Amino acid sequence: MKKIKKFSSIKITSIFDTAFNGVSLTGKREEVQRIAELAEVESVYPNHTYQATIEKSVPYIGAEDIRSYLDVENHRLTGEGIKVGVIDTGVDYSHPDLYRNFKGGFDLVDHDKDPMETKASQGMPTMHGTHVAGIIAADGKIQGVAPKAQIIAYRALGPGGMGTSEQVIAAIEKAIKDKVDVINLSLGNNVNGPDWPTSLALNKAVEHGIVAVTSSGNSGPEMWTVGSPGTSSKAISVGASTPPIKVPYLSFSTRGKEIELTPMQGGQPWDYKREVKLVDSGKGYPEEIPENVKGNIALMERGTIPFTEKVFNALENGAVGVVIYNNVNGSFAGGLEVEFAIPVVSISKEDGEYIKKNLKVNPYIHTEFKKIEDSMADFSSRGPVTYTWDVKPDVVAPGVAINSTVPNGYVSLQGTSMAAPHVAGAAALIKQAHPNWSPEQIKASLMNTAKRLNQGKDLYEPIVQGAGRIQIDQAVKADTLVYPGSFSFGMFHNEDPRTEKTITLTIDNQSSEEKEYSFEQPFAENGLQWHLPKSFKVGPKEKQKVSISLDLTPSILKEGIYSKWLTIYEQGKPIHLPYLFVIEEPDYPRIMGFQFGPGDTPDTYRYEAYLPGGAEELGIILYDPDTLRFIKYLDYTKNIARGLIKKQLTKEEIGVIGTFKGLVFVKYKGKEDTIETIINIDSTFVGNK
Repeated sequence: MKKIKKFSSIKITSIFDTAFNGVSLTGKREEVQRIAELAEVESVYPNHTYQATIEKSVPYIGAEDIRSYLDVENHRLTGEGIKVGVIDTGVDYSHPDLYRNFKGGFDLVDHDKDPMETKASQGMPTMHGTHVAGIIAADGKIQGVAPKAQIIAYRALGPGGMGTSEQVIAAIEKAIKDKVDVINLSLGNNVNGPDWPTSLALNKAVEHGIVAVTSSGNSGPEMWTVGSPGTSSKAISVGASTPPIKVPYLSFSTRGKEIELTPMQGGQPWDYKREVKLVDSGKGYPEEIPENVKGNIALMERGTIPFTEKVFNALENGAVGVVIYNNVNGSFAGGLEVEFAIPVVSISKEDGEYIKKNLKVNPYIHTEFKKIEDSMADFSSRGPVTYTWDVKPDVVAPGVAINSTVPNGYVSLQGTSMAAPHVAGAAALIKQAHPNWSPEQIKASLMNTAKRLNQGKDLYEPIVQGAGRIQIDQAVKADTLVYPGSFSFGMFHNEDPRTEKTITLTIDNQSSEEKEYSFEQPFAENGLQWHLPKSFKVGPKEKQKVSISLDLTPSILKEGIYSKWLTIYEQGKPIHLPYLFVIEEPDYPRIMGFQFGPGDTPDTYRYEAYLPGGAEELGIILYDPDTLRFIKYLDYTKNIARGLIKKQLTKEEIGVIGTFKGLVFVKYKGKEDTIETIINIDSTFVGNK
């Protein structure tokens, strides 16, 4: 690689090492010929054009099954006439699969009317928004969910996919003014709170008649990991499930232990069908990687250096793939900062140590592929939402191994960022079929008709899958809508007396005939009783509000989160409604979203953090990063209300300059949570002028 870079005209455009070990490049013909003569280069081939395969996830969720249905103007359901705003990194509107549907937009980063993706000359290039747009409305070699929908691009994230809440909110406001029908936000942070500004902004968009769709986040599989704006109560928060895919498993023999491989975002799919050799490469430092890794798979332990650096080091030494095993118990789903053209996968600590031990006897391992579908992706963030205890995500959609458009081509990615645009495309189709439906009705149609997914013999909990995996063909044809599509009774305390809480549901009969409805009485439980309406009828094109009540005695019930489904029958056809309630305050993270940086005035710094339940104490301690010697308390405060805390510190209050290890702690109701971070206090100390 180093020798190739010495040629002045040569530009490496991609690095490949799956079934093919090499690079693609452009440059002067004579220099390409000189590269071909290098001892390390086996062959040089001209570039050919290949057609991309049609994405399997689109037909899987029923998008193609409803193409024969017609809207009120006798047009097939393709998203025609529906405007979808994509708030993201921009869109490569010159892509042959997207240029027909691109109808303008705005750049909130550079403040102009050109929402093109960031190019290499402008900083770290991006492709995320183009991938998202393709899932929604690609119309070429790849067909999106709604291939005739109009794409309005809002570039709110700049180089490297980074952006601010201010830019995202500005994009939402612009989309409202542009009167789009649907907006998609495949972005987010780690703040699990209902009142974060981006979540509130999405609620406002829905109030303006826009269907707002957002990803739930990629921080699963733990609870409380759904982040804003996926916490928006009125938006559709989307988790990630698997379409029909073949999952690779490694083993040393046909009867040996099978080890599931979890793809890491930014790597290519593991497609080795032959036996491969694994080489222990330590933690991925250059000096730890042996020479015999060339042409083989590097096995690395997680930790000390970033995933991206590990993979770069493996590539530099000729590895054709990377397996990273966890350094703590359990599995993990990681991501890479850039795209690689080799497979990069993760496994558990137990499996990694098992492989490492067996490498001494036999370094060769083979792959077996097993078909998996309708499983939840481990990385998909889980709910519920703090404070309101709302069920999130609302629905799930395919978000694993999703092939879509990127600048100059196509690539397969995974994440809830890929799941959300499936739902945005679905919303466009439903809006075309039912132009008078409100965002709440469209959301209900998707939730009421979703397929509940199983983990083995049991259903995934609602805080994992919401109402289930979307089925567009069923949502379009739904003639009964029940909303809200999920509900929460909130939190109860052990000392509370017997309490009854009531929720009001709307039963919306969209059909041309009278229908009869009835609720299924949940299983009786000591200390818990439901009061549900008896069977009732709703006339054609009419709505009826019904009340359902939960009567419980908290002291009899165990502490914890109760999250299940309530079923209503439409003339024998079930509609499952996720619900949730909590006994006593759960053990959720007490602090999120800590940031430290220059203040609003000269000679100041400012920090902010989100406290979901408030705090009795909050402190920031500075340590020497090398010796861990205590330096000082940067700040300490008591009795803070829940929500976002912002505080500005003066030069005199800070009193030190340098780079420190920061420990931020919060104490609340006998529990303490901490965040470790690096805090830089610059010697110039000028703040924002």
